[in-house]
Amino acid sequence: MKYLLDGEETSRLRFRMIEQSDFDYWLPFFEEPESFRYWDAKLESPKVECRRWYDKQFGRYDQDKGGMNALIEKSSGTLIGHCGLLVQRVDNVIELEIGYSLLPSFWNMGFATESALRCRDVAFVKNYSPSLISIISLKNTPSARVAEKNGMTIDKQTVYYDNSVNIFRIKREKWLLENERLG
Repeated sequence: MKYLLDGEETSRLRFRMIEQSDFDYWLPFFEEPESFRYWDAKLESPKVECRRWYDKQFGRYDQDKGGMNALIEKSSGTLIGHCGLLVQRVDNVIELEIGYSLLPSFWNMGFATESALRCRDVAFVKNYSPSLISIISLKNTPSARVAEKNGMTIDKQTVYYDNSVNIFRIKREKWLLENERLG
């Protein structure tokens, strides 16, 4: 399955494919209103939304459109969130996105940045795409900071699923130049 990071690691995290048994561990994300503070959507119950989210991820796996990976904190073995490379259609252009979501109890600990950096590096080492994006609500400054730490800058503003968003982008050639400079 292309674009999945199953088996990848960072200093604190292990990536693996999501599993049906993760559902109850991820449900608190949908129970926390702050998780959707920046995204306008009509949500049903937390269980219904969590089921839709998992069904969408398994559909991505089946269609070879990337997908989220479970992020497991190495020290505790706890599922703390998801991060991955997602094939997205933005303004009728197919793009490869770095997406990330963490359980609220793991916010502001650097895990989103750590996992997003790993996704970026794997995607560019494997030459999956000449550029990567992150789709972020105009109001979501915490996620925008993660994208900036990932070397991304705002490429444009657009509307995505009825939400005004910034499309952050990093090009592979910029990443290569930066790695040559550091390496």
